[in-house]
Amino acid sequence: MRIVIAGGHGQIALFLGELLAQAGHQPQGLIRKPEQQADLLERGIEPVLLDLENVSTERLGSVLSGADAAVFAAGAGPNSGAARKDTVDRAGAVRLAEAAEAAGVRRYVQISSMGVETVRDGVKPEGMDEEFHAYLVAKLAAEEDLRARTQLAWTILRPGRLTDQDATGRVLLAASTPRGEVPRADVAAVVAELLSSGADGGQVLELISGDTLIGAAVASLGN
Repeated sequence: MRIVIAGGHGQIALFLGELLAQAGHQPQGLIRKPEQQADLLERGIEPVLLDLENVSTERLGSVLSGADAAVFAAGAGPNSGAARKDTVDRAGAVRLAEAAEAAGVRRYVQISSMGVETVRDGVKPEGMDEEFHAYLVAKLAAEEDLRARTQLAWTILRPGRLTDQDATGRVLLAASTPRGEVPRADVAAVVAELLSSGADGGQVLELISGDTLIGAAVASLGN
């Protein structure tokens, strides 16, 4: 499969692209900076220079044309400010989904965040800082846009707190889980398994570390 990954230089995206390449797929990573290309190439990922915040839907659609799947793994990152949370985490996700639909890409995975439900209907939980609130608002808006798209077999993945620990290969993956943490490497492995297994779309899934092997966790979805 040819799989286009937005946010191609992010940690989850690099893990994901490497896993896909090792499995014989053709991952492409969308990146903004030429100096990031080497990091992708050494992992078997084809870099595509493209600014997701400013690219036209037509240009993005041309990149996606003929792809088997798209993954939104982009994010403005910490200390980027509330405005960029909107332009990347919301508008970037909407733009990728629009382009995927236009290009006829059916399979779509969006990496979101646990906790988005806490800001639904304009709620701002007590003690939550402004930037993290803006992040969750943007992620929730991106989810709502995607859930309305009937031409995409989408999956929304809401990981818990991300860590840089080594992959464990064992997770808890369900419509609802307790709060918890999960290594970025395991998030990538779950996305790779969702893509390669052909798991049904239309699911919103929470993800934390657990006791179930990733393959079995994905296989059990809907059972």
